[in-house]
Amino acid sequence: MKSDPRLIYGLIACLLLAGAPHADHLPAWVSLTGLALLSWRALLCYRGKALPSRRLLMLITLACVAGIVLNLHALFGREAGVTLLILLGSLKMLELRETRDAMILLYLCCFVSITLFFYTQTIPAALLMLGELFLVVTTWLQVQAENLDLRARARMASIILLQAAPLALLMFVFFPRIQGPLWGMPQDAYGSSGLSDTMTPGSLSRLSQSEAVAFRVTFDGAVPERERLYWRGPVLWDFDGRKWSQGRSPVSGPSHLERAAQPVHYTITLEPHNKRWLFALDIPVHISTAAAYSPDFNLLSTTPVNTRLRYDATSFTRYQANPDEAPQQLDRALALPPGYDPRARELAGLWRQQSHSAAEIVQTALAYFHRNGFTYTLEPPLLGRDSVDDFLFNTRQGFCEHYASSFVFLMRAAGIPARVVTGYQGGEYNALGGYYILRQSDAHAWTEVWLPGRGWVRQDPTAAIAPARIQEGLGSAVSDSALLPFFMRNPPQFLSTLRMDLDALTNQWNQWVLGYDSEKQFALLNRFGLGTFDWQNLVTGMALSIAMVVALLAMLMLRQPRRQPIDAVQKLYLDFCHTLERHGIQRDAHEGPQDFSRRASAQLPQHATAIQEIVRQYLALRYRNRVTVAAISAFRHAVRRFKL
Repeated sequence: MKSDPRLIYGLIACLLLAGAPHADHLPAWVSLTGLALLSWRALLCYRGKALPSRRLLMLITLACVAGIVLNLHALFGREAGVTLLILLGSLKMLELRETRDAMILLYLCCFVSITLFFYTQTIPAALLMLGELFLVVTTWLQVQAENLDLRARARMASIILLQAAPLALLMFVFFPRIQGPLWGMPQDAYGSSGLSDTMTPGSLSRLSQSEAVAFRVTFDGAVPERERLYWRGPVLWDFDGRKWSQGRSPVSGPSHLERAAQPVHYTITLEPHNKRWLFALDIPVHISTAAAYSPDFNLLSTTPVNTRLRYDATSFTRYQANPDEAPQQLDRALALPPGYDPRARELAGLWRQQSHSAAEIVQTALAYFHRNGFTYTLEPPLLGRDSVDDFLFNTRQGFCEHYASSFVFLMRAAGIPARVVTGYQGGEYNALGGYYILRQSDAHAWTEVWLPGRGWVRQDPTAAIAPARIQEGLGSAVSDSALLPFFMRNPPQFLSTLRMDLDALTNQWNQWVLGYDSEKQFALLNRFGLGTFDWQNLVTGMALSIAMVVALLAMLMLRQPRRQPIDAVQKLYLDFCHTLERHGIQRDAHEGPQDFSRRASAQLPQHATAIQEIVRQYLALRYRNRVTVAAISAFRHAVRRFKL
């Protein structure tokens, strides 16, 4: 293979574009090493120097493999595999000698580009991969047709991709869908994100600074007031003095509601979080996906949610939850770690002596938070060993987890069963899409207390401190707004509108492209009257459809083209050919200008210089985009001077 600088620079550009998106999640040394290797190859090409020896390349390869093993502790898996592909592609550039090597590199670029879907499947990622594919095809054409300029190759690449689009669409529609994440592997398809099954001081305040989407909700009918939009997640029972956790599995029987009223029907599209819990409006009674219903009203998927999940649900916003709770559960909801927070225990004991009922103690605790100078902040100070005492009597600054934790501790110390509930509260309405968005910044913790005759009753001590958090959202409740995500700081209206428009587009992409599963596939085919399909019929239908499209494209490409008008350059070249033909040198139909020039020069060596100069000018005008008035005039003059 000739050392064509255009091909080498094109291959380097392909590798850079394919590997650049991985820079933010792979070790920095990987990006720096790949960039250094590609820069080295570009410098060798620019200076016309020889490639490094195979022995040196082998040493560099072994060093890269050792770096992967030492840094990632594996050669298999998502990060290790992507790293290996990027580094091997960069090293392959340093032994690029044959056409076969260039083709291998182009295929490797396609693999590296696809690996981006292991990390993200958003619209920008798809557009980036399409751009990479366009660059790969354009560079591939440089291998196949060296005489084409960049503009001609780009135009041909566009035509090839447009011709492939119907085939890609047919494969998308008909290809049998499988369960589980297509772009993931069991051990690392998705990282854990969002809420945890534990809660410590500061855990939710850190999460509130993220604008990542947790799930989207579409209501079927009237939407409850914002004060009732509590999206239930993990329920935390056990406290060790600092950390709340779910602890052991509940031991009571099935949960049940009494006097349930005001049903709400809705659909949730849940983003993957790699945990089992599902979110639903407090309190859910029905869900359309396979899930277990725990005794503490928590929904648990049968498998970890490592792919986007859409399900319908029904909840009651008025209810009595487990009014006859099992004694074992009530005892569990009274447990406190020995030796912690004596001042909080003393305060709760005083309330118990002064109150006539559990409900009165609850109101006393809420009033205590409201009247004693507590503040709601994203940057609470650190707490000591007795974290509840330190918060209640010293700092009095905290986020929702501080108030929920201390409230439950006080209730248990006063003899009232209580537990912490985590989840999300509120939601941001998208008018264009007609749905609500729950982000990680909407993460919230509240409490439930068990009252005789009423069962588990939701109590949110945050509402006593910062009612704006519940009624309007986090942005209206904190004074230190600089710590909030950008779009919670009252940005310009056009930016907020653009953000919602983009989210609506993303939601459609999630539903109809990423969420195109077997159920939607069969529904779409039935809508077009194609009946019920199994996977054998899908494969047959896909093969027949692709064959029909290929046949149609072949007919369009092979049809007899209409005669195009001859331009001035082509007419002059044909005149030149006719001059040679009159002297017994006839151009064959398959013969290109260069081959014809060599044959004519061999037969007429005395005119070889003139023949080759005329063909050189013709090629420059026809294929090298060097058309000027002066060049055409010179070509005309050369043809007319050519006499035999």
